[in-house]
Amino acid sequence: MPKIFITNKSPHPQKFLCHGFNNNKDLTVAANSKSTLQAPDHQNSGAIIAVHDGHEGEQAEITFNGFGGNDFIDISNIVGAGGNITIQQQGDARTRKGDPLFMQNLRKAWGKASQGTKNDLKGSIFTDKDGKVVRMGPIKDHPKLESFVRSFADGKTYIGVGAWNGSPGNPADNGQSSAGHGTKNAVITYSDGDATPGDGEGLNAHRAPMEQIRMVEHFEASDAHKPEEHKGEVGIDLHNQSNKACTYFFYDNYWNGNGTAGANFDHPLKSVNLAPKASRFVPLPASFKGRVQRGTIIPATWVEFQCEASNDHAAHGDISLQQGCDGAATIQGTDGAPHGSGPVGGFTKDVITHAPAAAKVKRQDGVVCLGSTMGNWMAGPNEAAAQWLFKEVGQKKAYIKGGSGTDDISSKNRRFEVVFY
Repeated sequence: MPKIFITNKSPHPQKFLCHGFNNNKDLTVAANSKSTLQAPDHQNSGAIIAVHDGHEGEQAEITFNGFGGNDFIDISNIVGAGGNITIQQQGDARTRKGDPLFMQNLRKAWGKASQGTKNDLKGSIFTDKDGKVVRMGPIKDHPKLESFVRSFADGKTYIGVGAWNGSPGNPADNGQSSAGHGTKNAVITYSDGDATPGDGEGLNAHRAPMEQIRMVEHFEASDAHKPEEHKGEVGIDLHNQSNKACTYFFYDNYWNGNGTAGANFDHPLKSVNLAPKASRFVPLPASFKGRVQRGTIIPATWVEFQCEASNDHAAHGDISLQQGCDGAATIQGTDGAPHGSGPVGGFTKDVITHAPAAAKVKRQDGVVCLGSTMGNWMAGPNEAAAQWLFKEVGQKKAYIKGGSGTDDISSKNRRFEVVFY
């Protein structure tokens, strides 16, 4: 069962509201002390909310064992602030969320603000008798406060409302919803000063924007990587049959179990740029077990595969639409005789253009897709999308709902041909 470690680095006791944990009872952590909460051993969601002068402030939001067997953690300042707080999975600073110096940065921004800005924010920023900012009110109640807070904390904490119920949300807020790595203990650190955990990681260890942490092996299409010139190698013959250039990202699962896997949403292994109608071979380790998709965000069509199964040492793959659909894709083994004669998984038709309006969502990049048929941290299952895909594609060709009934495409030479349309 995972635990929640809450450290109060301030010189005073700090009260927290506990929603979903601690039997929903308030918790006060003594000055310079630590408290431990036990979480259930099943999926559980809740929040630990700091209280300042009777007002809710910064909060750590947690879902243990969520989608794909991963934790989802974030820090939110939507309802206010009065101190600094961070959260991360124990031992993994890459998962850290929150601004460890939020209040200090707020005070600096307030000190530089024009009188007009201060007038606009009247009733949302509270100061002591010396003019020092001591508390911030709910962002959700003061629309102009959101843009002010984004000037110093964008991408570090939830400021507005992320993608939800068809709304694309703000990309910086959506980034706060990225998955952790499996299920681990959660470490929450509160402070009036620096809320960086005392683990030696330093101030810059909080989770950086995706563009900064994405250390990805990247390929450009070239004649030197034509599929026919890499016979016998393990990997994917990747084809872009669409009419526009696209970058494809390969995600290796965080962990794999018996019929289960920890889906990776934020650390792609490599990426490939392909011009329209272009192709190239993408080498992969035989241990790869994950997916390739267009871009890095969902909803998206997933081409799922492993390069070498432990039982028969062949590659196995399929198409999944459970996390949405941004276009057609197919997967086929390359060991047929003649080449291309084996079974094909997936589909080639456009299933988005004429789909019912209720089945469609606009992704944060503005692309219209079909919604997730199983739901995730952004929204629940889109039943209209599921029913449309059952009709237009069918469970035999792609996973739409459930984990059975879809063709397993195999390739004895540990290599697939993957086509995106």
